[in-house]
Formats: sequence, C-alpha cells, structure tokens
Amino acid sequence: MCSYILGIESSCDDTSAAVVTNNVLLSNVIANQDIHKNFGGVVPEYASRAHQINIVPVIEDALQKANVQKKQLSAIAFTRGPGLLGSLLVGTSFAKAMALALNIPLVEVDHLEAHILSHFILEKDTEKSVPKFPYLCLIVSGGHTQIVLVKSFSSFEIIGKTIDDAAGEAFDKAAKILGLPYPGGQMIDENAKKGNPLKFSFPEPRIAELNFSFSGLNPHCSYPSVIF
Repeated sequence: MCSYILGIESSCDDTSAAVVTNNVLLSNVIANQDIHKNFGGVVPEYASRAHQINIVPVIEDALQKANVQKKQLSAIAFTRGPGLLGSLLVGTSFAKAMALALNIPLVEVDHLEAHILSHFILEKDTEKSVPKFPYLCLIVSGGHTQIVLVKSFSSFEIIGKTIDDAAGEAFDKAAKILGLPYPGGQMIDENAKKGNPLKFSFPEPRIAELNFSFSGLNPHCSYPSVIF
C-alpha cells in the first residue's frame, strides 16, 4: 500500500509544496516572490503576506500534478525552522489546520536536516545513487554555511560553520552594492570566472578548526528592514 506525504515549505520567500510516496517525488511546485527584487533582499513582512496568497494554489497544484487526492494523504510534513518567523507561521498554521481536518499525522521538519537528507529523494522513472552513512555534507545558503557529519537519518554533527556571515549573505550584499539584480549571487559567480584570479591578494585566514568567516569579504551596509 502506498503512503502519500504532502510536504509544505515556507521558511523564506518561496512557497513550496511536494508530494512524495515511498521516497519517490511525484510533484514539486514552487511559487517565487518577485517583489523582493525591488529591495535587493527578502523583506519579511512582504514574504509572509505573499505566502498567504500562494499557499492554497501551490498545494492544490502539487496534489493535481501528483494525481493524489487530499483523502489519500497519509501525513503532512512542514518546515518547523529555522527561517523567517512570519513565513514559517503561515506554513505551520496551514499544515496544522489541514492535518486536523483530514485527521492525519503532522510531521515537523528541520529546514537544514531536510537539505542534508534531500539526497535520498528519488524521482519517478529515474535512477539515482544515494550517499552511504556516514558522509559529509556542505550546506551553503543565504543564511547558513556548515559542514555536517551525517551519521544516520537522525544523527548529525556540525564539525564546521561560519563564525559570522553566511556565504550566501556575502554574495547578496556584494551584488546589491554592485547594482546587480536580486538575487545576484549567480551573476557574481559568472563574472568572477572571467576575472583575473591574481588581481587581489588576500591574507591567509586564521580560523580555528573547520570553521569559515565571510565578514571580511562582506561590504557592511545597514538595511534594517531587509534580510539578505
């Protein structure tokens, strides 16, 4: 018997829903929020309001593409955190209400653990190799930079992390200073490949163990209402 799980993600500015059965991804729908391009970063208040608009059609679309009806769902999983409080609240509240209405279990998911274990998600009619425990996982995002030793599906050890800014944060802030559209990380990466790697000489970092630091590369500007 197949078990169908609906996953809801709303940790930042993307409203996402997916349907999975026995580790196989049946659908994955994402609604982006273009409004943040006007500010060069995610504005939390606008993000949470957009989630309220997007969450119903995104979930309906995910179920339709998976050819699964609500009454067939075995459980609902949702992002517990970390993330923007207002955005998380929208996804959490909707997931709780839907699980209660359908009388099915509710599963809270750690945002970063989901990134780590996403390697095990399979796509329909597609072969894919998955990592074997233990393995190392490098998480690089707008808000997190970590090296994690993954011992099992439920055992994780952080062996290195940023001591200040995340790598993605440094990219986004630098892109804003350079006048690049948001998100500008990809454009910085593409242009960097065309540059002279010997143009600037950087000091050798003195950071303990396997930790990172990006504050030296980060143009420090104050945008109090914007999360990069």
